[in-house]
Amino acid sequence: MLLFANESLSGLTYVDGEGYRIGQIGSFVKIPIGYIDLFGIVTQVGASAVPENQLMNQPYGNRWLTIQLIGEGQRTGRFERGISQYPTIGDEVHLVSESDLRRMYGQPDKPYFVKVGHIAGAESISALVDINKLVTRHSAVVGTTGAGKSTTVAGLISALSDSKNYPSARIIILDIHGEYGQAFRGRANIFKVNADTKNQETELYIPYWTLNFDELMQISFGDFANEKDRSALIERLISQKENTIAKYPKKGVSKETLSVDSPIPFSINQLWFDLWKETFFTYYADKGKKPLPENYAYEMGSDGKEMVGDATTATPPRFKPVKM
Repeated sequence: MLLFANESLSGLTYVDGEGYRIGQIGSFVKIPIGYIDLFGIVTQVGASAVPENQLMNQPYGNRWLTIQLIGEGQRTGRFERGISQYPTIGDEVHLVSESDLRRMYGQPDKPYFVKVGHIAGAESISALVDINKLVTRHSAVVGTTGAGKSTTVAGLISALSDSKNYPSARIIILDIHGEYGQAFRGRANIFKVNADTKNQETELYIPYWTLNFDELMQISFGDFANEKDRSALIERLISQKENTIAKYPKKGVSKETLSVDSPIPFSINQLWFDLWKETFFTYYADKGKKPLPENYAYEMGSDGKEMVGDATTATPPRFKPVKM
């Protein structure tokens, strides 16, 4: 915690012609220690920053600040995060000038830094983002409504999608609210449900085999009357997906790791066709014949051929009626 002198209470100081606000939350301060400068951010101001043992003596606390130390740097060197030593009682605390801020914020001459704006306390200093760290880690852009989150994200994506600086960049945006379509219409492929083809949009199609089991059932079979039917269908789906990976092996997927929810292509037409035949088939039972596919009692078509149906065209087979 810091205690400012009474003569510093005006809150505004000029250094080299630049005006600096003293003691604002989010502003920087530095503490010179030998050849090292410690840097910190103001996190509390006023009454909330007063130490407990001083509450009775200074109830208003207009001269107190709380800072969070964030890094250090040699007088002529670059800023580094982390603290190797701490200040002692009586050390001076200085405001941070623009020259200090330049040491702390980025390197604009490096290609992997992208400008997203400017520093709030210094209009001439660019706010830079290290793209290498941004795309290799989990990142979030947060702020209140109207703070400029969408604009910031659009600026980042615009910089990353620059084919000249980043020719290998590949970006996918799940734009739930349709905020970025207009901004990137000239450099992106826009897929949308009920697309407007006149507005350079492409219809979005989601393969049914990417859905998990419950989602697929909701749009195809509906609710199951009993658990037995559900289990039988799960077995059929897994069997079809196993046939797929047997014909077209996929790296990282095997029979041991396969589940009913694995996004493996299969023919839903064939699934329906097989279930139809098992549900409605009739067969020739004379002479000890069993209900095998080769004994199915198909109706005969006008061309004299058995009406066996076709899974590809979703044409069901026709069976002769059961005779008592």
